[in-house]
Amino acid sequence: MKNPLRLATISLTLLGTLHAASAAEMPPPEPDPLTAPESQQHPLYLNPDAPLESRVQDLAGRMTLEEKAMVLDHNGPDIVRFGLRSDKWNQCLNGVNWSSPTTLFPICTGLGATWDPELVRKVASALSDEARAIRNLWKRNPGFTGQHKGLIYRAPVINISRNPYWGRIYEVFSEDPFLTGRMAVAYVKGLQGEDPAHLKTAATLKHFAVNNVEKNRMKLDARVPERWLREYWLPHWKDAVTEGGAASLMASYNAINGVPNNVNSWLLTDILKKEWGHEGFVVSDLGGVDTMVKGHAAGKMSYEDAVARSLEAGCDLSDKEFRENIPAAVKDGKLSASRIDDAVARVLRVRFRLGEFDPPARDPWKDLSPDIINGPRNRSLARDAARESVVLLKNDGGLLPLDAGSLRNLAVIGPCADVVHMNSYNGKSVNGVTALQALRAALPQCDIRHVTGAFISRNPGRYERPQNPVTDPAEEIAAAAEAAGKADAVVLFVGTDSSIEREGVDRTSLALPGNQQELAERVLAANPRTVIVQMSAGPLTWTWAKEHAPSILQAWWPGCEGGKAIADVLLGNYNPAGRLPYTVYASEKQVPPQDEYDISKGFTYMFLKGDPLWPFGHGLSYTRFGYAGLRVERDRLRRDETLCLSLDLTNTGKREGDEVVQIYVRAPESGIPTPSKQLRAFRRISLKPRESRHLDFRIPVKQLARWDDVSHAFRVIPGTYRLMAGSSSADIHLESDFNITAP
Repeated sequence: MKNPLRLATISLTLLGTLHAASAAEMPPPEPDPLTAPESQQHPLYLNPDAPLESRVQDLAGRMTLEEKAMVLDHNGPDIVRFGLRSDKWNQCLNGVNWSSPTTLFPICTGLGATWDPELVRKVASALSDEARAIRNLWKRNPGFTGQHKGLIYRAPVINISRNPYWGRIYEVFSEDPFLTGRMAVAYVKGLQGEDPAHLKTAATLKHFAVNNVEKNRMKLDARVPERWLREYWLPHWKDAVTEGGAASLMASYNAINGVPNNVNSWLLTDILKKEWGHEGFVVSDLGGVDTMVKGHAAGKMSYEDAVARSLEAGCDLSDKEFRENIPAAVKDGKLSASRIDDAVARVLRVRFRLGEFDPPARDPWKDLSPDIINGPRNRSLARDAARESVVLLKNDGGLLPLDAGSLRNLAVIGPCADVVHMNSYNGKSVNGVTALQALRAALPQCDIRHVTGAFISRNPGRYERPQNPVTDPAEEIAAAAEAAGKADAVVLFVGTDSSIEREGVDRTSLALPGNQQELAERVLAANPRTVIVQMSAGPLTWTWAKEHAPSILQAWWPGCEGGKAIADVLLGNYNPAGRLPYTVYASEKQVPPQDEYDISKGFTYMFLKGDPLWPFGHGLSYTRFGYAGLRVERDRLRRDETLCLSLDLTNTGKREGDEVVQIYVRAPESGIPTPSKQLRAFRRISLKPRESRHLDFRIPVKQLARWDDVSHAFRVIPGTYRLMAGSSSADIHLESDFNITAP
């Protein structure tokens, strides 16, 4: 084994923010179950070869009611006699939260735009590598003064971006449940690892469920038809639980149809635990019990009642209110001992799988070094993820890629050109590369002039601090126009930041914020050879840009290597192939009210009224692809069979590139609102020039089922279905019909 002191020295040098503590400042070492009192040295729960359930029940059976209540407080105290440490949870949305820098990956919306589940799995695996390396650092060095965190991570966020105004769109993958489900499964598997007996880290899916409005979220009651709960709001959760094996879920603040989710037994027990077979635990959102007392049922419920109702409904883990009120709730007959035992078993089951009670030698990840944290391998992966996320929205006249050899003067303009966008629920970031820095490094022969030009908001973002803030807007815009007029080409970086998109606040407009519109108009007038790079999380309803700019990229908030990725795409060193994971509405008038949860009223590509500005799944390339030979193996299928289809894809251009083949299905009319089309399969494929590939897809017919409000069950409707293959929801190349027969 490597010298732990040397590991600490390496980490101190690498991270540059830790300091040695005096002996008096050092915290006590972690309680070790292997050095427990003689009477407890050989209990069953410490035997790593014993069955998991036997170990869980042995430890739970030794606990008092008060100790069980401690276990069910996620910030409860150590239970020293069992070596059970208060193992605090952490965050790792697109970067591990820590007191020192970690790798910052693109926001989850950007990861969704890659349409590449395998890449998302790799990103999540890198996150869990860094989480384990942090754990190894402080376990080997009791005097380590950096932040101590456990292995339960509150990610991924798999809510769905039905509401384009939602302030937290950056946290989620897509507006589509199928795409979200594929990304969720990949992320969970990457985070939790592949060891059948151990969890690398424990994923917590959040926020369960129907959560995508920030206004009054502690009291919000989402009124959702049963059909859309089953068909739109819940399928991706089921995928992440039954296929991904997520260890835990977080109950959201909101209510569904009058019942707050923290006390929603239909959601937490009937659906999640009984129907889907979830064996892990449910945790409340922070203050979840408090919302019962002060929010949803203000003045009508005591803390003891709120704790009892939450637990009986299926919430297993929460804040200090659980620890403080469980014993009295059991004594007063409001809470059953069996429910407490079930909750404790669910929490301990996860903690045993994390290896908390195993000898160090049994840890599959004990050799992960702190050297990997924000190291070259993960930074390279962050660059790959950012490159795959970039969406080429428009490229009229072939302005992109820019010809690096002929550029002598380049104007780089805009408030997003020289900033690394940050968001919440990740870690610190150092040495992040901005687009301006990357372009200067890539074009040493080129005279690059940078002008900020405009502001996003008069109130700076919580995380971003532009290097050149705008002081005189008129003067700045004039300087930007002057620089643009003298340049061979212009790259204009506009977008949003955490002053516009953040937790607790929904956007009030989908328009480009600040005075960036005026900047764009002046710059385009001065130089029509202008590429617009949009750096936002949520959609921008910016019709002017589509009408006037020759080339537009959507680059999201792309992480610590995002600047390099953008430069790669602009200069043709990488062929963009990102695809929009949501619909960009052409007008805010197309968007139904935020409190409308029936998506058939006009939400998403499935029910959009009118044409979008940019359709779901849209994205261009520097090459072209040809589709041919759509074949359905059998055009008549029973409900228990699988739809097998194939097609041929050819790169007909002169550049190597990726295509995202998207398979949509339209069900027959049945007297209920039916999506115009619905994503049922996709694949990202890389092809060299003139290369062809034969692609096979398999879609279980049961995936095409609709919810029947009469029988309260899924039912496959017999009839003729339309199969569509294309490059986006609005760019269909091949179509065919098939039939599903009655049983």
